[in-house]
Amino acid sequence: MTVPVDVAAVLTAALGLVDAEMPLGGPAVVAPALLARVRGLAQLANVVDTALAHAVRAAECAQAAEFDGHKTMRAWLPGHLNISPATAARVVRAGRPLEQLPRWDTAAREGRVTPDQTATVARVATPARLATATELGVDVHGEDGLDATLLGCATGQSPDALPAMVKRALDWIDPDGPEPDPTKQREFHMSPSPNGGGTFHGRLDAVGYEKLATAVTAFQQAGRCADDDRSHAQQMGDALVQLSDNALASATTPMLRKSHAHIAATIAAEDLLDTETVAGAARLGSGQQVSNDIARQIVCDSIITRILFGPDGVPLNIGRAQRLVPAHIRRAAEARDGGCVFTGCSAPTWWCDAHHVAEWIADHGDTSVENTALLCERHHTQVHHGYAVRWDPDERRWRTFRENGTEIITGYPPAAAPA
Repeated sequence: MTVPVDVAAVLTAALGLVDAEMPLGGPAVVAPALLARVRGLAQLANVVDTALAHAVRAAECAQAAEFDGHKTMRAWLPGHLNISPATAARVVRAGRPLEQLPRWDTAAREGRVTPDQTATVARVATPARLATATELGVDVHGEDGLDATLLGCATGQSPDALPAMVKRALDWIDPDGPEPDPTKQREFHMSPSPNGGGTFHGRLDAVGYEKLATAVTAFQQAGRCADDDRSHAQQMGDALVQLSDNALASATTPMLRKSHAHIAATIAAEDLLDTETVAGAARLGSGQQVSNDIARQIVCDSIITRILFGPDGVPLNIGRAQRLVPAHIRRAAEARDGGCVFTGCSAPTWWCDAHHVAEWIADHGDTSVENTALLCERHHTQVHHGYAVRWDPDERRWRTFRENGTEIITGYPPAAAPA
């Protein structure tokens, strides 16, 4: 992983900014100096964000993500740079308005507009909408055109008016818009918390909301009892969990890889049997780390599968007796891998196929845990068309290699040694 020379030079210089000495003196001296520093660093960050947007756009147009086995840059960015999917989507979208609005692009290159502002104008700066605006007689690129007007608002005295200006432009270009599909309003976001559990938010159309409200309220009302001191919000939270619990227990959930959806927890036997609390002892199917106390609660009414790991971290195999990976081998692979093993992919286990690393026919590979790797459908296809995954017994993890034999590496290169 080699950083381009121009980027490396800027990065080396920028590293010195982190440890720079702060100004000393009285408030009248320190405050202006610190605020000026913040302003300058923010402008620098805007310039870097613009350079990143241009690079991502170029990579997208060149289909560069295919080199690392991904279809789009939006899919490549989270797994390789450890950024959230939402940030990845914003970066990908940012490159498109910069192509369409040259004045805005110039200001972005100088750091005079922010990534948030670029994301706002991206709604109107699509090729289709700008073409429609031109057909309606809108001057897009002139001195008083749409590009200049949007930039003037963003860098003027009322930058907070930019969203309203973009909305007015959208309303004028497409006053009616397509007939809305109410189900497209539906969205649901779940965010795990560092210490277990998580939060969620979203929105539903009228019918979807009514269905959910009716179902949850039914469980909330049925769960009330005398001297119930729970708040209404707590009752509704318990009702939602109970609704999920009933669906899982009655096996009415969809079949996933020939099994009904179920709660899974992976924990070492000694931790499960330990009477003391061991924090982070168990891993749930979602990737959350929870204590052995919570694991014992889960297994109270569950099936326990014993998986014996060898000294090299690989579960023991059962030989070549089975052609297709049986359930117990798959469960062992799930316990070891936790999801798709292709570098940079975060697909969960229930999206994955059980892949024979050494092929069953061509390589006479056995059906064993050691010879099984979990791969999502896309990366399973990639591996069968030139890419390769190999188990590293020293680091006890899978490595991924391209068709040319080079390894796919995620993250950032180590900092260069000082000269």
